[in-house]
Amino acid sequence: MQTNPEQDRPNILLILVDDMGYSDIGCFGGEIPTPNLDRLASGGVRLTSVYNSARCCPSRASLLTGLHPHQAGVGHMVNHRPLPGYQGYLRENTATIAEVLNPAGYFTAYAGKWHCGGVWKRADGDQLNWRLDDPTHPTPMSRGFKRYYGNPAGGGNYFRQHLMNENGVIETPPDFYTTDHYTSAAMRMMDEAREADQPFFLHLCYNAPHWPLHAPEENIARFRGKYQCGWDHIRTSRHEELKGMGLLDKRWPISPRDEDSHPWEDAELPDWEDARM
Repeated sequence: MQTNPEQDRPNILLILVDDMGYSDIGCFGGEIPTPNLDRLASGGVRLTSVYNSARCCPSRASLLTGLHPHQAGVGHMVNHRPLPGYQGYLRENTATIAEVLNPAGYFTAYAGKWHCGGVWKRADGDQLNWRLDDPTHPTPMSRGFKRYYGNPAGGGNYFRQHLMNENGVIETPPDFYTTDHYTSAAMRMMDEAREADQPFFLHLCYNAPHWPLHAPEENIARFRGKYQCGWDHIRTSRHEELKGMGLLDKRWPISPRDEDSHPWEDAELPDWEDARM
């Protein structure tokens, strides 16, 4: 959240990622270099007690509406079930953050993965058969966001996705990579809000680090061998770093290792495990 001295209302940037571990990023003790996020954390507040709703879709629905996922209509996943709490898309009698902030004069924008508007299927082959006027498949545009760029479905290939903006279905750029293009779209939206002299609420939702763990080859190459020390070493190192940062009480020992997880020394394909991490 940032306040422009010329505005009486703050700009709000809400970033959401999939499947990230508590200690993955640098400002929470991780070894992964995340300098921009670390800088934001150093000048802000790090929350040490945060809850989700066990899955991607319910957590998103709850965050967007401030309601329990079942109240929002996404109690499980986006598959439709004939019960209001499990219909698989946001209920009509809920209000999203954008629908509340719009009347207050905010420029509302969404970049990235939506995944709380039902199942978005392809037709035969690779042809899209999306009905954009279907009330059982709400989009960010139908739920209060003035600008949108992203994937209305769930996860998928980081280098090739079916995309949409406020004008409908769009082609995937030839050099597409989700993280880069969603970030660029978000920056364009912020610029547009500034040009319109409006405070903005921007919801930026990345695929990363959700499976299938795609990254550009040059990014992977930079970290080859970094994880040859193994997951037990990384786990212990992160725990100690969290205690040193004061995010964990120094009296708390590390939890027992999962009995179903074999030690790094027993890994059959350590080079593959290193590359995967």
